[in-house]
Amino acid sequence: MKYNFKKMSQKQAEKIALNWHYEGEYSFYDFEADEEDLAELLSPQERGEKYYTVKKDDEEVGFFYFENEGDFVVIGLGMKPELTGNGMGLEFLRAGMRYAILKYNPNEIKLAVATFNERAIKVYQRAGFETDGTYMQDINGSQFEFFKMKYDCLG
Repeated sequence: MKYNFKKMSQKQAEKIALNWHYEGEYSFYDFEADEEDLAELLSPQERGEKYYTVKKDDEEVGFFYFENEGDFVVIGLGMKPELTGNGMGLEFLRAGMRYAILKYNPNEIKLAVATFNERAIKVYQRAGFETDGTYMQDINGSQFEFFKMKYDCLG
């Protein structure tokens, strides 16, 4: 399947920020749940060249965030809420990994994931990511534990 990555527009950022709501414990990932993340997404200056919307066969399926750090790229991602849990995650993630490798040519791809998100962790591990420690982060008005994960692009 062909995935198309395009720099996120203001209209797309607003749509994601205000209309994408996840169910249950995954509401943790709603942009409205964290003021700093929401402000970054909605500000064209802060969003810059880092956020991309992703379409598959002309349907918007999610977004990726890419922060180029030279030897490595930090990624973040989100699938459209109604598409989560349907077995599309690995293909979607791999499309983003390919895009990062082609665009930035990093040695590693890194990401962070809340330790409670077992569904995402399984997808990341199936794609070849390995756990690289944990840390605590103040987010959404509380403190949560995250796994640091990395993928070796050279191996």
